[in-house]
Amino acid sequence: MSRLIILTVATLVALGAGSSEVLAAGPDLGAVQRQPLNWTAIIMFLLFVLGTLGITYRAAAQTKSAADFYAAGGGITGFQNGLAIAGDYMSAASFLGISGLVFASGFDGLIYSIGFLVGWPIVLFLIAERLRNLGKFTFSDVASFRLDQTQIRILSAVGTLVVVAFYLIAQMVGAGKLIELLFGLDYLYAVVIVGVLMIVYVAFGGMKATTWVQIIKACLLLAGATLMSLIVLWRFGFSPEAMFAEAVRTHPKGDAIMAPGALVADPVSAISLGLALMFGTAGLPHILMRFFTVSDAQAARKSVFYATGFIAYFYILTFIIGFGAITFLMNDPGFFKLGAGGAYDKVKDILGGTNMAAIHLANATGGSLFLGFISAVAFATILAVVAGLTLSGASAVSHDLYAEVIARGRVSEQKEVRISKISAIVIGIVAIVLGYIFENQNVAFMVGLAFAVAASCNFPVLLMSVLWKGTTTRGALVGGLLGLISAVTMVVLSKAVWVQTFGFARELFPYDNPAIFSMPIAFLGIWTFSKLDASNRAKDEVAAFDAQYIRSETGIGAAAAHVH
Repeated sequence: MSRLIILTVATLVALGAGSSEVLAAGPDLGAVQRQPLNWTAIIMFLLFVLGTLGITYRAAAQTKSAADFYAAGGGITGFQNGLAIAGDYMSAASFLGISGLVFASGFDGLIYSIGFLVGWPIVLFLIAERLRNLGKFTFSDVASFRLDQTQIRILSAVGTLVVVAFYLIAQMVGAGKLIELLFGLDYLYAVVIVGVLMIVYVAFGGMKATTWVQIIKACLLLAGATLMSLIVLWRFGFSPEAMFAEAVRTHPKGDAIMAPGALVADPVSAISLGLALMFGTAGLPHILMRFFTVSDAQAARKSVFYATGFIAYFYILTFIIGFGAITFLMNDPGFFKLGAGGAYDKVKDILGGTNMAAIHLANATGGSLFLGFISAVAFATILAVVAGLTLSGASAVSHDLYAEVIARGRVSEQKEVRISKISAIVIGIVAIVLGYIFENQNVAFMVGLAFAVAASCNFPVLLMSVLWKGTTTRGALVGGLLGLISAVTMVVLSKAVWVQTFGFARELFPYDNPAIFSMPIAFLGIWTFSKLDASNRAKDEVAAFDAQYIRSETGIGAAAAHVH
Protein backbone atom coordinates (compact mmCIF):
# COMPACT_ATOMS: atom_id res chain seq x y z
CA MET A 1 0.00 0.00 0.00
CA SER A 2 2.81 2.33 -0.77
CA ARG A 3 0.66 4.14 -3.29
CA LEU A 4 -1.30 7.13 -2.11
CA ILE A 5 -4.85 6.25 -1.17
CA ILE A 6 -7.74 8.53 -1.88
CA LEU A 7 -11.06 6.89 -1.25
CA THR A 8 -14.58 7.93 -0.94
CA VAL A 9 -15.12 4.89 1.20
CA ALA A 10 -12.49 3.85 3.48
CA THR A 11 -11.82 7.47 4.36
CA LEU A 12 -15.40 7.74 5.53
CA VAL A 13 -16.32 4.15 6.30
CA ALA A 14 -13.62 3.89 8.90
CA LEU A 15 -15.60 6.05 11.24
CA GLY A 16 -13.21 5.46 13.97
CA ALA A 17 -10.86 3.14 12.51
CA GLY A 18 -8.21 4.31 10.11
CA SER A 19 -7.04 0.73 10.40
CA SER A 20 -5.08 -1.29 7.93
CA GLU A 21 -8.20 -3.34 7.40
CA VAL A 22 -10.03 -0.19 6.38
CA LEU A 23 -7.21 0.91 4.15
CA ALA A 24 -7.61 -2.37 2.35
CA ALA A 25 -11.31 -1.78 1.95
CA GLY A 26 -11.03 0.08 -1.30
CA PRO A 27 -8.74 0.80 -4.19
CA ASP A 28 -6.52 3.74 -4.92
CA LEU A 29 -8.61 6.43 -6.55
CA GLY A 30 -5.58 8.58 -7.24
CA ALA A 31 -5.51 7.67 -10.94
CA VAL A 32 -9.18 8.11 -11.71
CA GLN A 33 -10.45 7.08 -15.12
CA ARG A 34 -12.17 10.27 -16.27
CA GLN A 35 -15.44 9.50 -17.99
CA PRO A 36 -17.44 11.64 -20.45
CA LEU A 37 -19.82 14.13 -18.86
CA ASN A 38 -22.75 12.21 -17.37
CA TRP A 39 -25.49 14.66 -18.28
CA THR A 40 -28.24 12.63 -16.61
CA ALA A 41 -26.38 12.73 -13.31
CA ILE A 42 -25.54 16.42 -13.69
CA ILE A 43 -29.17 17.39 -14.45
CA MET A 44 -30.47 15.36 -11.48
CA PHE A 45 -27.83 16.84 -9.22
CA LEU A 46 -28.73 20.37 -10.40
CA LEU A 47 -32.40 19.68 -9.61
CA PHE A 48 -31.38 18.60 -6.09
CA VAL A 49 -29.22 21.70 -5.65
CA LEU A 50 -31.92 24.08 -6.92
CA GLY A 51 -34.49 22.48 -4.61
CA THR A 52 -32.26 22.70 -1.57
CA LEU A 53 -31.19 26.26 -2.38
CA GLY A 54 -34.88 27.17 -2.40
CA ILE A 55 -35.20 25.61 1.05
CA THR A 56 -32.11 27.53 2.19
CA TYR A 57 -33.63 30.80 0.99
CA ARG A 58 -36.82 30.10 2.92
CA ALA A 59 -34.90 28.96 6.00
CA ALA A 60 -32.78 32.13 5.92
CA ALA A 61 -35.93 34.23 6.07
CA GLN A 62 -37.08 32.30 9.16
CA THR A 63 -33.72 32.32 10.96
CA LYS A 64 -33.93 35.26 13.34
CA SER A 65 -32.20 34.07 16.54
CA ALA A 66 -29.27 31.95 17.70
CA ALA A 67 -31.72 29.16 18.58
CA ASP A 68 -33.02 29.23 15.00
CA PHE A 69 -29.52 29.16 13.53
CA TYR A 70 -27.98 26.48 15.75
CA ALA A 71 -30.98 24.30 16.54
CA ALA A 72 -33.75 25.23 14.04
CA GLY A 73 -35.61 26.83 16.94
CA GLY A 74 -36.18 23.41 18.48
CA GLY A 75 -39.02 22.98 15.99
CA ILE A 76 -37.98 19.77 14.24
CA THR A 77 -40.19 16.75 15.02
CA GLY A 78 -38.82 13.43 16.24
CA PHE A 79 -39.55 11.75 12.90
CA GLN A 80 -37.99 14.57 10.88
CA ASN A 81 -34.93 14.60 13.13
CA GLY A 82 -34.63 10.82 12.85
CA LEU A 83 -34.51 11.14 9.07
CA ALA A 84 -32.01 14.00 9.32
CA ILE A 85 -29.75 12.02 11.68
CA ALA A 86 -29.90 9.11 9.26
CA GLY A 87 -29.05 11.52 6.44
CA ASP A 88 -26.09 12.83 8.44
CA TYR A 89 -24.90 9.31 9.25
CA MET A 90 -25.51 7.46 5.97
CA SER A 91 -22.52 8.89 4.16
CA ALA A 92 -21.40 8.07 0.65
CA ALA A 93 -18.96 5.75 2.36
CA SER A 94 -21.71 3.74 3.94
CA PHE A 95 -23.45 3.43 0.60
CA LEU A 96 -20.47 2.97 -1.70
CA GLY A 97 -17.98 1.71 0.87
CA ILE A 98 -19.83 -1.07 2.64
CA SER A 99 -21.35 -2.37 -0.59
CA GLY A 100 -17.82 -2.25 -2.05
CA LEU A 101 -16.49 -4.18 0.93
CA VAL A 102 -19.16 -6.84 0.49
CA PHE A 103 -18.40 -6.98 -3.24
CA ALA A 104 -14.70 -7.59 -2.50
CA SER A 105 -14.87 -9.67 0.68
CA GLY A 106 -18.42 -10.97 1.04
CA PHE A 107 -19.79 -11.60 4.52
CA ASP A 108 -16.95 -9.73 6.24
CA GLY A 109 -18.27 -6.44 4.90
CA LEU A 110 -20.96 -6.69 7.58
CA ILE A 111 -18.44 -5.90 10.33
CA TYR A 112 -18.74 -2.21 9.51
CA SER A 113 -22.52 -2.26 9.13
CA ILE A 114 -22.90 -3.91 12.53
CA GLY A 115 -20.24 -1.73 14.14
CA PHE A 116 -21.92 1.47 12.99
CA LEU A 117 -25.35 0.24 14.00
CA VAL A 118 -24.59 -0.97 17.54
CA GLY A 119 -23.37 2.52 18.43
CA TRP A 120 -26.94 3.80 18.31
CA PRO A 121 -28.30 2.03 21.42
CA ILE A 122 -25.46 3.74 23.32
CA VAL A 123 -26.62 7.08 21.96
CA LEU A 124 -30.25 6.20 22.75
CA PHE A 125 -29.81 5.00 26.34
CA LEU A 126 -26.86 7.09 27.54
CA ILE A 127 -26.74 10.30 25.55
CA ALA A 128 -29.85 11.53 23.69
CA GLU A 129 -32.27 12.55 26.46
CA ARG A 130 -29.63 13.84 28.85
CA LEU A 131 -28.06 15.87 26.06
CA ARG A 132 -31.39 17.49 25.19
CA ASN A 133 -32.24 18.22 28.84
CA LEU A 134 -28.88 19.74 29.74
CA GLY A 135 -27.67 21.42 26.55
CA LYS A 136 -28.64 24.37 24.47
CA PHE A 137 -26.74 24.33 21.17
CA THR A 138 -23.60 22.15 21.44
CA PHE A 139 -22.37 19.23 23.53
CA SER A 140 -19.94 21.64 25.25
CA ASP A 141 -23.00 23.08 27.00
CA VAL A 142 -23.52 19.68 28.59
CA ALA A 143 -19.91 18.88 29.45
CA SER A 144 -19.48 22.29 31.12
CA PHE A 145 -22.90 22.34 32.84
CA ARG A 146 -21.46 22.14 36.39
CA LEU A 147 -17.76 22.38 35.54
CA ASP A 148 -15.57 25.38 34.71
CA GLN A 149 -17.00 26.97 31.57
CA THR A 150 -13.75 28.30 30.13
CA GLN A 151 -11.53 25.22 30.45
CA ILE A 152 -14.12 22.61 29.46
CA ARG A 153 -15.48 24.64 26.54
CA ILE A 154 -11.98 25.14 25.16
CA LEU A 155 -11.31 21.38 25.45
CA SER A 156 -14.66 20.49 23.86
CA ALA A 157 -14.24 23.05 21.09
CA VAL A 158 -10.74 21.78 20.29
CA GLY A 159 -12.04 18.20 20.20
CA THR A 160 -14.87 19.29 17.92
CA LEU A 161 -12.62 21.23 15.55
CA VAL A 162 -10.10 18.37 15.29
CA VAL A 163 -12.88 15.92 14.42
CA VAL A 164 -14.44 18.35 11.94
CA ALA A 165 -11.15 19.32 10.29
CA PHE A 166 -9.91 15.81 9.54
CA TYR A 167 -13.34 14.47 8.64
CA LEU A 168 -13.98 17.45 6.37
CA ILE A 169 -10.70 17.04 4.48
CA ALA A 170 -11.53 13.41 3.83
CA GLN A 171 -15.04 14.31 2.68
CA MET A 172 -13.76 17.00 0.31
CA VAL A 173 -11.16 14.72 -1.25
CA GLY A 174 -13.72 11.91 -1.50
CA ALA A 175 -16.20 14.27 -3.16
CA GLY A 176 -13.62 15.54 -5.61
CA LYS A 177 -12.56 12.06 -6.67
CA LEU A 178 -16.13 10.77 -6.86
CA ILE A 179 -17.29 13.62 -9.08
CA GLU A 180 -14.15 13.48 -11.20
CA LEU A 181 -14.99 9.83 -11.86
CA LEU A 182 -18.76 10.08 -12.25
CA PHE A 183 -19.43 13.50 -13.75
CA GLY A 184 -16.26 13.95 -15.76
CA LEU A 185 -15.50 17.29 -14.04
CA ASP A 186 -12.01 18.42 -13.06
CA TYR A 187 -11.10 17.65 -9.44
CA LEU A 188 -10.67 21.32 -8.52
CA TYR A 189 -14.10 22.24 -9.88
CA ALA A 190 -15.71 19.41 -7.92
CA VAL A 191 -14.07 20.49 -4.66
CA VAL A 192 -15.03 24.14 -5.20
CA ILE A 193 -18.66 23.19 -5.99
CA VAL A 194 -18.96 21.16 -2.78
CA GLY A 195 -17.30 23.90 -0.71
CA VAL A 196 -19.42 26.74 -2.10
CA LEU A 197 -22.68 24.84 -1.66
CA MET A 198 -21.93 23.85 1.92
CA ILE A 199 -21.07 27.49 2.75
CA VAL A 200 -24.41 28.62 1.27
CA TYR A 201 -26.43 25.98 3.15
CA VAL A 202 -24.83 26.71 6.52
CA ALA A 203 -24.08 30.45 6.41
CA PHE A 204 -27.51 31.44 5.08
CA GLY A 205 -29.89 28.69 6.18
CA GLY A 206 -28.30 27.45 9.41
CA MET A 207 -29.59 24.27 11.05
CA LYS A 208 -33.03 24.47 9.43
CA ALA A 209 -31.63 24.38 5.89
CA THR A 210 -29.03 21.76 6.84
CA THR A 211 -31.75 19.59 8.36
CA TRP A 212 -33.93 19.66 5.25
CA VAL A 213 -30.95 18.98 2.98
CA GLN A 214 -30.24 15.89 5.10
CA ILE A 215 -33.88 14.77 5.11
CA ILE A 216 -34.21 15.05 1.32
CA LYS A 217 -30.90 13.29 0.79
CA ALA A 218 -31.89 10.48 3.19
CA CYS A 219 -35.17 9.92 1.32
CA LEU A 220 -33.41 9.88 -2.06
CA LEU A 221 -30.71 7.50 -0.81
CA LEU A 222 -33.20 5.11 0.82
CA ALA A 223 -35.40 5.16 -2.30
CA GLY A 224 -32.50 4.51 -4.67
CA ALA A 225 -30.99 1.73 -2.55
CA THR A 226 -34.41 0.11 -2.09
CA LEU A 227 -35.14 0.10 -5.81
CA MET A 228 -31.72 -1.31 -6.63
CA SER A 229 -32.11 -4.06 -4.02
CA LEU A 230 -35.59 -4.98 -5.28
CA ILE A 231 -34.29 -5.32 -8.86
CA VAL A 232 -31.45 -7.55 -7.63
CA LEU A 233 -33.78 -9.76 -5.57
CA TRP A 234 -36.35 -9.89 -8.39
CA ARG A 235 -33.76 -11.53 -10.62
CA PHE A 236 -33.50 -14.37 -8.06
CA GLY A 237 -37.22 -14.71 -7.39
CA PHE A 238 -36.80 -12.73 -4.14
CA SER A 239 -34.74 -15.60 -2.73
CA PRO A 240 -31.62 -14.40 -0.84
CA GLU A 241 -30.45 -18.02 -0.75
CA ALA A 242 -30.39 -18.17 -4.55
CA MET A 243 -28.52 -14.84 -4.67
CA PHE A 244 -25.89 -16.09 -2.21
CA ALA A 245 -25.48 -19.34 -4.14
CA GLU A 246 -24.89 -17.43 -7.37
CA ALA A 247 -22.44 -15.10 -5.61
CA VAL A 248 -20.42 -18.05 -4.26
CA ARG A 249 -20.35 -19.57 -7.75
CA THR A 250 -19.26 -16.28 -9.34
CA HIS A 251 -16.78 -14.80 -6.83
CA PRO A 252 -13.12 -15.87 -7.20
CA LYS A 253 -12.96 -16.60 -3.45
CA GLY A 254 -15.86 -19.06 -3.69
CA ASP A 255 -17.24 -20.31 -0.36
CA ALA A 256 -14.82 -18.08 1.55
CA ILE A 257 -17.02 -15.02 0.95
CA MET A 258 -19.67 -16.52 3.26
CA ALA A 259 -17.23 -16.95 6.18
CA PRO A 260 -16.08 -14.21 8.61
CA GLY A 261 -12.57 -13.44 9.79
CA ALA A 262 -10.67 -12.39 6.66
CA LEU A 263 -10.71 -8.62 7.23
CA VAL A 264 -9.93 -8.43 10.96
CA ALA A 265 -8.23 -11.59 12.18
CA ASP A 266 -6.26 -10.13 15.11
CA PRO A 267 -8.42 -10.05 18.31
CA VAL A 268 -6.92 -6.76 19.60
CA SER A 269 -7.55 -5.02 16.27
CA ALA A 270 -11.08 -6.44 16.12
CA ILE A 271 -11.96 -5.19 19.61
CA SER A 272 -10.31 -1.83 19.01
CA LEU A 273 -12.16 -1.40 15.72
CA GLY A 274 -15.43 -2.30 17.42
CA LEU A 275 -14.86 0.22 20.21
CA ALA A 276 -14.10 2.96 17.71
CA LEU A 277 -17.15 2.22 15.59
CA MET A 278 -19.46 2.01 18.61
CA PHE A 279 -18.30 4.88 20.81
CA GLY A 280 -17.04 7.18 18.08
CA THR A 281 -20.66 7.78 17.08
CA ALA A 282 -21.51 9.07 20.55
CA GLY A 283 -18.72 11.64 20.32
CA LEU A 284 -19.41 13.05 16.86
CA PRO A 285 -20.21 16.77 17.27
CA HIS A 286 -22.34 17.06 14.12
CA ILE A 287 -24.47 14.09 15.25
CA LEU A 288 -24.79 15.33 18.85
CA MET A 289 -25.93 18.78 17.64
CA ARG A 290 -29.01 17.20 16.12
CA PHE A 291 -30.51 16.49 19.55
CA PHE A 292 -30.92 20.20 20.23
CA THR A 293 -33.21 20.65 17.21
CA VAL A 294 -36.19 18.89 18.82
CA SER A 295 -38.64 20.27 21.37
CA ASP A 296 -37.96 17.95 24.31
CA ALA A 297 -36.21 14.80 25.53
CA GLN A 298 -39.08 12.57 24.41
CA ALA A 299 -38.67 13.84 20.85
CA ALA A 300 -34.89 13.27 21.14
CA ARG A 301 -35.53 9.66 22.14
CA LYS A 302 -37.99 9.20 19.28
CA SER A 303 -35.52 10.67 16.78
CA VAL A 304 -32.85 8.12 17.78
CA PHE A 305 -35.43 5.34 17.53
CA TYR A 306 -36.42 6.38 14.00
CA ALA A 307 -32.81 7.00 12.97
CA THR A 308 -31.77 3.54 14.16
CA GLY A 309 -34.58 1.98 12.12
CA PHE A 310 -33.68 3.89 8.95
CA ILE A 311 -29.96 3.17 9.35
CA ALA A 312 -30.51 -0.55 10.09
CA TYR A 313 -32.74 -0.86 7.02
CA PHE A 314 -30.18 0.96 4.90
CA TYR A 315 -27.33 -1.33 5.99
CA ILE A 316 -29.41 -4.39 5.09
CA LEU A 317 -29.81 -2.88 1.62
CA THR A 318 -26.05 -2.30 1.25
CA PHE A 319 -25.50 -5.99 1.98
CA ILE A 320 -27.95 -6.96 -0.79
CA ILE A 321 -26.35 -4.42 -3.14
CA GLY A 322 -22.87 -5.81 -2.44
CA PHE A 323 -23.85 -9.40 -3.19
CA GLY A 324 -25.98 -8.21 -6.11
CA ALA A 325 -22.93 -6.48 -7.57
CA ILE A 326 -21.05 -9.79 -7.42
CA THR A 327 -23.78 -11.58 -9.36
CA PHE A 328 -24.47 -8.80 -11.90
CA LEU A 329 -20.98 -7.47 -12.59
CA MET A 330 -18.28 -10.08 -12.14
CA ASN A 331 -18.97 -11.96 -15.37
CA ASP A 332 -19.46 -8.82 -17.47
CA PRO A 333 -16.14 -7.54 -18.93
CA GLY A 334 -17.76 -4.18 -19.69
CA PHE A 335 -17.33 -3.09 -16.07
CA PHE A 336 -13.62 -3.93 -15.81
CA LYS A 337 -10.22 -2.75 -17.03
CA LEU A 338 -9.18 -5.53 -19.38
CA GLY A 339 -5.63 -6.86 -19.58
CA ALA A 340 -3.90 -8.90 -22.23
CA GLY A 341 -6.31 -11.21 -24.04
CA GLY A 342 -9.32 -9.67 -22.31
CA ALA A 343 -8.33 -11.07 -18.89
CA TYR A 344 -9.22 -9.21 -15.70
CA ASP A 345 -9.22 -9.60 -11.92
CA LYS A 346 -12.86 -9.81 -10.84
CA VAL A 347 -12.21 -7.78 -7.70
CA LYS A 348 -9.31 -5.42 -8.32
CA ASP A 349 -9.90 -4.43 -11.94
CA ILE A 350 -13.45 -3.07 -11.66
CA LEU A 351 -13.54 0.44 -13.19
CA GLY A 352 -13.00 3.05 -10.50
CA GLY A 353 -12.25 0.38 -7.90
CA THR A 354 -14.50 -1.61 -5.58
CA ASN A 355 -15.96 1.63 -4.19
CA MET A 356 -17.79 2.02 -7.49
CA ALA A 357 -19.50 -1.41 -7.34
CA ALA A 358 -22.88 0.11 -6.34
CA ILE A 359 -22.63 2.74 -9.10
CA HIS A 360 -21.90 0.08 -11.75
CA LEU A 361 -24.75 -2.04 -10.36
CA ALA A 362 -27.10 0.92 -10.90
CA ASN A 363 -26.05 0.95 -14.54
CA ALA A 364 -26.49 -2.82 -14.83
CA THR A 365 -29.95 -2.81 -13.25
CA GLY A 366 -31.48 0.44 -14.52
CA GLY A 367 -29.36 1.79 -17.35
CA SER A 368 -27.96 5.29 -17.73
CA LEU A 369 -31.00 7.02 -16.17
CA PHE A 370 -30.70 5.03 -12.92
CA LEU A 371 -26.92 5.45 -13.03
CA GLY A 372 -27.41 9.21 -13.22
CA PHE A 373 -29.83 9.18 -10.30
CA ILE A 374 -27.55 7.11 -8.05
CA SER A 375 -24.51 9.22 -9.01
CA ALA A 376 -26.38 12.41 -8.11
CA VAL A 377 -27.54 10.88 -4.82
CA ALA A 378 -23.95 9.92 -3.96
CA PHE A 379 -22.83 13.53 -4.47
CA ALA A 380 -25.85 14.88 -2.57
CA THR A 381 -24.91 12.53 0.26
CA ILE A 382 -21.50 14.16 0.61
CA LEU A 383 -23.06 17.64 0.50
CA ALA A 384 -25.41 16.81 3.37
CA VAL A 385 -22.60 15.44 5.54
CA VAL A 386 -20.21 18.37 4.96
CA ALA A 387 -23.02 20.81 5.75
CA GLY A 388 -23.54 19.15 9.13
CA LEU A 389 -19.80 19.11 9.81
CA THR A 390 -19.40 22.77 8.86
CA LEU A 391 -22.26 23.85 11.11
CA SER A 392 -20.82 21.98 14.11
CA GLY A 393 -17.39 23.53 13.49
CA ALA A 394 -18.84 27.03 13.11
CA SER A 395 -20.88 26.65 16.31
CA ALA A 396 -17.78 25.53 18.23
CA VAL A 397 -16.03 28.76 17.20
CA SER A 398 -18.93 31.20 17.66
CA HIS A 399 -20.85 29.70 20.59
CA ASP A 400 -18.27 27.80 22.62
CA LEU A 401 -15.13 29.87 22.06
CA TYR A 402 -16.34 33.40 21.27
CA ALA A 403 -19.68 33.80 23.05
CA GLU A 404 -18.94 31.76 26.18
CA VAL A 405 -15.14 32.00 26.61
CA ILE A 406 -13.96 35.26 25.01
CA ALA A 407 -17.09 37.38 25.55
CA ARG A 408 -18.09 35.40 28.69
CA GLY A 409 -21.76 35.42 27.71
CA ARG A 410 -21.90 39.19 27.14
CA VAL A 411 -22.70 39.09 23.44
CA SER A 412 -25.87 39.69 21.47
CA GLU A 413 -27.47 36.80 19.62
CA GLN A 414 -27.17 38.69 16.35
CA LYS A 415 -23.42 39.10 16.75
CA GLU A 416 -22.98 35.46 17.77
CA VAL A 417 -24.88 34.27 14.69
CA ARG A 418 -22.90 36.68 12.49
CA ILE A 419 -19.62 35.26 13.82
CA SER A 420 -20.95 31.74 13.21
CA LYS A 421 -21.73 32.61 9.59
CA ILE A 422 -18.27 34.10 9.13
CA SER A 423 -16.79 30.95 10.71
CA ALA A 424 -18.76 28.78 8.28
CA ILE A 425 -17.38 30.75 5.34
CA VAL A 426 -13.81 30.47 6.68
CA ILE A 427 -14.20 26.74 7.36
CA GLY A 428 -15.59 26.24 3.86
CA ILE A 429 -12.69 28.11 2.23
CA VAL A 430 -10.15 26.20 4.34
CA ALA A 431 -11.87 22.92 3.41
CA ILE A 432 -11.63 23.77 -0.32
CA VAL A 433 -7.95 24.66 -0.03
CA LEU A 434 -7.07 21.60 2.05
CA GLY A 435 -9.18 19.36 -0.18
CA TYR A 436 -7.17 20.60 -3.15
CA ILE A 437 -3.80 20.33 -1.37
CA PHE A 438 -4.50 16.79 -0.16
CA GLU A 439 -5.74 15.53 -3.53
CA ASN A 440 -2.91 13.03 -3.83
CA GLN A 441 -2.22 12.38 -0.17
CA ASN A 442 -3.24 9.53 2.09
CA VAL A 443 -6.27 10.87 3.93
CA ALA A 444 -7.60 7.62 5.33
CA PHE A 445 -5.72 8.17 8.59
CA MET A 446 -7.38 11.58 9.00
CA VAL A 447 -10.80 10.05 9.45
CA GLY A 448 -9.29 7.41 11.69
CA LEU A 449 -7.75 10.21 13.70
CA ALA A 450 -11.00 12.17 13.77
CA PHE A 451 -13.04 9.32 15.16
CA ALA A 452 -10.32 8.17 17.50
CA VAL A 453 -10.54 11.69 18.96
CA ALA A 454 -14.36 11.49 19.11
CA ALA A 455 -14.22 8.17 20.99
CA SER A 456 -11.22 9.08 23.18
CA CYS A 457 -11.85 12.75 24.06
CA ASN A 458 -15.41 13.93 23.39
CA PHE A 459 -17.25 10.78 24.50
CA PRO A 460 -15.43 10.14 27.83
CA VAL A 461 -15.68 13.79 28.90
CA LEU A 462 -19.37 13.95 27.96
CA LEU A 463 -20.27 10.64 29.61
CA MET A 464 -18.33 11.14 32.85
CA SER A 465 -19.52 14.72 33.36
CA VAL A 466 -23.13 13.57 33.09
CA LEU A 467 -23.09 10.17 34.84
CA TRP A 468 -20.33 10.31 37.49
CA LYS A 469 -20.81 12.57 40.46
CA GLY A 470 -17.11 12.74 41.23
CA THR A 471 -16.08 14.31 37.92
CA THR A 472 -14.25 17.61 38.40
CA THR A 473 -12.94 20.21 35.98
CA ARG A 474 -9.36 19.11 36.54
CA GLY A 475 -10.24 15.46 35.93
CA ALA A 476 -12.26 16.18 32.77
CA LEU A 477 -9.59 18.51 31.39
CA VAL A 478 -6.60 16.22 32.05
CA GLY A 479 -8.44 13.03 31.07
CA GLY A 480 -9.81 14.60 27.88
CA LEU A 481 -6.38 15.91 26.90
CA LEU A 482 -4.78 12.53 27.62
CA GLY A 483 -7.36 10.83 25.39
CA LEU A 484 -6.88 13.44 22.66
CA ILE A 485 -3.07 13.35 22.71
CA SER A 486 -2.78 9.56 23.05
CA ALA A 487 -5.22 8.93 20.17
CA VAL A 488 -3.39 11.36 17.87
CA THR A 489 0.03 10.02 18.85
CA MET A 490 -0.88 6.35 18.42
CA VAL A 491 -2.44 6.92 15.00
CA VAL A 492 0.57 8.92 13.82
CA LEU A 493 3.00 6.22 15.03
CA SER A 494 0.95 3.38 13.47
CA LYS A 495 1.75 1.64 10.21
CA ALA A 496 -1.05 3.46 8.37
CA VAL A 497 0.68 6.81 8.92
CA TRP A 498 4.28 6.25 10.05
CA VAL A 499 5.11 3.75 7.29
CA GLN A 500 2.55 4.23 4.51
CA THR A 501 2.29 8.04 4.69
CA PHE A 502 5.62 9.22 6.12
CA GLY A 503 7.69 6.47 4.50
CA PHE A 504 9.56 5.17 7.55
CA ALA A 505 10.74 1.57 7.49
CA ARG A 506 8.86 0.35 10.56
CA GLU A 507 5.92 1.52 12.65
CA LEU A 508 6.46 2.51 16.30
CA PHE A 509 2.95 1.49 17.42
CA PRO A 510 1.75 -1.97 16.31
CA TYR A 511 -1.98 -1.23 15.84
CA ASP A 512 -3.62 1.18 13.42
CA ASN A 513 -6.66 1.69 15.62
CA PRO A 514 -5.84 3.18 19.05
CA ALA A 515 -9.32 3.15 20.63
CA ILE A 516 -8.70 0.11 22.85
CA PHE A 517 -5.79 1.99 24.43
CA SER A 518 -6.70 5.68 24.21
CA MET A 519 -10.28 5.33 25.51
CA PRO A 520 -9.24 3.66 28.81
CA ILE A 521 -6.47 6.26 29.17
CA ALA A 522 -9.09 9.03 28.94
CA PHE A 523 -11.51 7.41 31.40
CA LEU A 524 -8.71 6.54 33.83
CA GLY A 525 -7.34 10.08 33.58
CA ILE A 526 -10.74 11.61 34.34
CA TRP A 527 -11.25 9.30 37.34
CA THR A 528 -7.72 9.64 38.75
CA PHE A 529 -7.34 13.41 38.52
CA SER A 530 -10.90 13.98 39.75
CA LYS A 531 -10.13 11.84 42.81
CA LEU A 532 -6.89 13.75 43.41
CA ASP A 533 -8.62 17.14 43.17
CA ALA A 534 -9.36 18.32 46.73
CA SER A 535 -9.94 21.99 45.91
CA ASN A 536 -12.98 23.91 47.12
CA ARG A 537 -14.12 24.34 43.53
CA ALA A 538 -14.04 20.57 43.07
CA LYS A 539 -16.22 20.13 46.16
CA ASP A 540 -18.72 22.65 44.76
CA GLU A 541 -18.76 20.81 41.41
CA VAL A 542 -19.45 17.49 43.11
CA ALA A 543 -22.20 19.10 45.20
CA ALA A 544 -23.80 20.52 42.04
CA PHE A 545 -24.21 17.04 40.53
CA ASP A 546 -27.57 16.33 42.17
CA ALA A 547 -29.23 19.35 40.54
CA GLN A 548 -27.68 18.38 37.19
CA TYR A 549 -28.81 14.78 37.62
CA ILE A 550 -32.42 15.75 38.33
CA ARG A 551 -32.52 18.02 35.28
CA SER A 552 -30.83 15.44 33.02
CA GLU A 553 -33.30 12.73 34.03
CA THR A 554 -36.52 14.74 34.27
CA GLY A 555 -35.97 17.76 32.02
CA ILE A 556 -37.12 20.13 34.78
CA GLY A 557 -35.67 23.53 33.90
CA ALA A 558 -34.65 22.46 30.41
CA ALA A 559 -37.54 24.19 28.66
CA ALA A 560 -36.59 27.55 30.13
CA ALA A 561 -33.09 27.25 28.71
CA HIS A 562 -34.33 26.88 25.15
CA VAL A 563 -35.72 29.66 23.05
CA HIS A 564 -38.50 28.51 20.75
